[in-house]
Amino acid sequence: MAELRLAGVGAMNSPRYRPAGLLVTWRGHRVLLDGGDDTGADERLDAWLVCDERAELMPAIRRTARALGLTASVTDHRAAGLEIEPLPVAHTSHPTYGYLIRAAGARAVWAPEFWTFPEWAAGADLMFADAAGWDRPIRFAGGVGGHACVHAVARDARDRRVGRLVFAHIGRPSIRAIDGGARPPYGEWGVEGRAYRL
Repeated sequence: MAELRLAGVGAMNSPRYRPAGLLVTWRGHRVLLDGGDDTGADERLDAWLVCDERAELMPAIRRTARALGLTASVTDHRAAGLEIEPLPVAHTSHPTYGYLIRAAGARAVWAPEFWTFPEWAAGADLMFADAAGWDRPIRFAGGVGGHACVHAVARDARDRRVGRLVFAHIGRPSIRAIDGGARPPYGEWGVEGRAYRL
C-alpha cells in the first residue's frame, strides 16, 4: 500500500502554506512531486518529479535536487508495482502536467495547477487538485491559461466520479474563504503533513 503525504498545500508565494507537494512512499521507495526547495528533501529520495519545468520555484528545486544526486523533471517513475505517469493539463502557454499514480488497481491524481479539469482524472479514487481560486477562476494576463476555482473543480470532480477530492494548491482567495469558515461544495481542504492511502 502506498502512502501519499502532503508536503505542502500552498500556491506560489502563499502567506500561510509551503508550496504544494506530495511525497509518495511505498515498499522502501520515496518520490517527491513538486514542492519547494526544502519540501521532503530532508530524507533520501528516489526521484523528484515536477509538473512545470518552467515554474518560478524550479531554480531552487533544481539546486536542492542536484545536492541529493537527482534531476527534478517531468518524467515517469515505475518501481515495485507502483507507476507514476505525467499527463498533460491545460494551465498556461507552455507544456504543463499532472501525474496519474497507480498501485494495486487504485488510481490517484496529482494535478495541483490547471485551467480546465483534466479528463484523464475521471474516476480516480483520490485526486489532489488546484484551489488557487475560490468562486471564480484566475486568468493569466494575455489569456494564456490560469487556475480553475474550487467551485468549478468540485463540480467537475463530482460529475466525473472522483472518489475523494483534496484541494492542495490553496491560493489567497481560497485562504480568505477558509478564514471565513467556507467549505468546498465537494471535497476537502488539504492539510500539510496529512497522509492518504492508495
